Amino acid sequence: MTIDSHQHFWFYNPERDSWITEDMQRIRRDFLPADLEPVLKQNGIDGCVAVQADQSESETLFLLQMAEAYSFVKGVVGWVDLRAENLYERLEFFSQFEELKGFRHVVQGEPEDFMMRPEFIRGVRQLAAFDLTYDILIYPNQLKAALHLVRTVPEVSFIIDHLAKPYIKENKINTWSNYLTEIAKSPNVYCKVSGMVTEADWHNWKPDDFRPYLDVVFEQFGPERIAFGSDWPVCLVAAEYDQMKSIVEDYVKPWGEEVRQKVFGGNAVKFYSL
Repeated sequence: MTIDSHQHFWFYNPERDSWITEDMQRIRRDFLPADLEPVLKQNGIDGCVAVQADQSESETLFLLQMAEAYSFVKGVVGWVDLRAENLYERLEFFSQFEELKGFRHVVQGEPEDFMMRPEFIRGVRQLAAFDLTYDILIYPNQLKAALHLVRTVPEVSFIIDHLAKPYIKENKINTWSNYLTEIAKSPNVYCKVSGMVTEADWHNWKPDDFRPYLDVVFEQFGPERIAFGSDWPVCLVAAEYDQMKSIVEDYVKPWGEEVRQKVFGGNAVKFYSL
């Protein structure tokens, strides 16, 4: 199975989706499974994982509805308040849905130390009881906190979204690379090669811009813990789906077919139990 490990669906709401700014005009509309299905077919992708974009339980239920209605939506990464007093009950409720694979919080919008806070760590730790995963969405300045989290909660499986959004446009790599190297030492952490084009110069990026960052990820995580994700439709502000896919495809080509199959499906299936 070839899998896109990271994409989104939404009924566009300007108030709720205020993160979609003026310069992202192209994605200021509805994006639903019927829009994605032909794109996946054109690109030889069998299934996908739908990831939350809004911090609400209604978002989680909406994505679960999409997964129920469309068989190519193989898994859902939803949102739940991981700091809530009644978290265990909410996890019990959501664990009845077979397509629910894990949760995510938009930590990139939170203070630097957010993932080091006891109430957040306590919540993430509870995911282990339900065999649920956690997607780490951060900026490089939050990598120190991410390192603390993955070391503190070794019983939970983590996956880093979008390579932790390195500063590709500014060509900065060192601090990001150092922290990622440390994080990769924890065997419970995977990394998604996704969302790179939106961290580059949207209108003038070249495939070579991503190579130094992919080098670090592949060297540290190895082909066993890396999963391709398109970040569709967000990627459309900087690249078409096939362009995003070919950046990763061209990079892994010299590694051979076995590695390609892992990165484009096998690892996502394993991580999310698809």
